[in-house]
Amino acid sequence: MSADSYFDEVRIGSRPVGRERPPLIIAEMSGNHNQSLERALAIVEAAAAAGAHALKLQTYTADSMTIDLRRDEFVITDSQSLWAGRSLYELYQQAHTPWEWHEPIMRRCRELGLLCFSTPFDEQAVDFLEELRVPAYKVASFENTDLPLIEKIAATGKPMIISAGMATVAELDETVRAARRAGCRQLVLLKCTSTYPATPADSHLRTIPHLRQLFGCEVGLSDHTGGLGAAVAAVALGATVIEKHFTLCRADGGVDAAFSLEPDELRRLVVETERSWQSLGEVHYGPTAAEQRSLVFRRSLYIVADLKAGDRLTPENLRAIRPGRGLPPKYYRLLLGKQVNRPVRRGTPVSWELFG
Repeated sequence: MSADSYFDEVRIGSRPVGRERPPLIIAEMSGNHNQSLERALAIVEAAAAAGAHALKLQTYTADSMTIDLRRDEFVITDSQSLWAGRSLYELYQQAHTPWEWHEPIMRRCRELGLLCFSTPFDEQAVDFLEELRVPAYKVASFENTDLPLIEKIAATGKPMIISAGMATVAELDETVRAARRAGCRQLVLLKCTSTYPATPADSHLRTIPHLRQLFGCEVGLSDHTGGLGAAVAAVALGATVIEKHFTLCRADGGVDAAFSLEPDELRRLVVETERSWQSLGEVHYGPTAAEQRSLVFRRSLYIVADLKAGDRLTPENLRAIRPGRGLPPKYYRLLLGKQVNRPVRRGTPVSWELFG
């Protein structure tokens, strides 16, 4: 597959997404509203106050996600899971965002200058979100092989952000090709590890530049690790979008609380990822404009004892010290034994005019 870009510049609402800008920070509400609209609106306000650029919802019902059974594969049996012992239906009942909440949440986001969009989990959810005129769509990792859903979303012509969790290169290739065929022109792929929480060791962030090279689109990170380290490192590797789950307080509980950021942490994420982006710069050697003032503090050659005309330079009267007004230290051995042509005071920077 060619590394040439298949896609247009990504623009979500009025905000361009790309390497020439700080990363887009998405606060994922998920089920952290704990079935309270009041809490959901407080999460919106906290995300805006922390400096996030977007808030993301999830649009589904328990019935659109699964069927109501408490047996076999419909129950989470992994003892390491945060949701061990629960049926899928019960989990999605607790975690879903009621559809009638979407409009007031999105309205509050607009009032606070936050972009707001959602992850639809079925075609009916796409139609609903189209009525709300969302500026973009997110595809979750567990749906990234649902090609009919991918095509439905792509046909809207809106930007698509697709989490790549669990997907093989072949599966991602199918997904990207399906999105392109159906009309997607603005695409972001997010490196994602679909465990909750994820470990840094399982994050494999070096995949980020490889995704960009393979698919010629913007790339980012959907991060389920604790803390900020993975996100900051992802930006250094070219991520232009960072998504993190967000809650008011982990101690309040909730389906995703354990791997969600709190407001102070989200604020630091915004600051530190922007610093990471600012630090990338370009390939550069030699002093920067800001470093010009520091050149004077380099080591250079100085006379460190009073000399009379005709005295020879020795290790006792010639040293490489700071500041940097004298000749570079590379001339030290060349100058040992040479005679000065005039009296020289201690503390004089060495120059060629002292000889000959």
